[in-house]
Amino acid sequence: MSVENERSLHFRNAMASLSAAVNIITTDGPAGRSGMTATAVCSVTDTPPTLMVCINRKSAMNPILQDNRHLCVNILNHEQELMARHFAGMTGVSMEDRFKWNVWNSGALGQPLLKETLASLEGRIEQVQEVGTHYVYLVGISQIIVREEGHGLIYFKRNFHPVMDKSMADCA
Repeated sequence: MSVENERSLHFRNAMASLSAAVNIITTDGPAGRSGMTATAVCSVTDTPPTLMVCINRKSAMNPILQDNRHLCVNILNHEQELMARHFAGMTGVSMEDRFKWNVWNSGALGQPLLKETLASLEGRIEQVQEVGTHYVYLVGISQIIVREEGHGLIYFKRNFHPVMDKSMADCA
């Protein structure tokens, strides 16, 4: 194994220890409807509201996103692990069938919003940069829906885990 490959492997192993919220990125528009599970999502600034979404350049989602120019980040709750697995391609369910279920709304910008998520953030792709093996999308957020109740879902050590909101448990 080359030094570069070994460093990449060590980096991926280290990143497996970085807990991350699980999201389903969706898009709809001239290039069609598509979605994928992603953890490489983070806020950039709150004024104006902007997110960064990183997607491997080999993903079939990239040309669709780049043509549609809009997306929605659906932040999953702890009961939506199966949807995360579907959109990660772990279950063999086709993209078309994933959007046939009665779990979708259309957002103000026409993007697919998954019902019962912790939050859904719709926006326009403002900038795309190539960084190594990934595209980095900067997304200006214009529509936000936040659900007050619910527990989180994270990806840690290459597996899904629920994160319980202790303040909600104390109120029950």
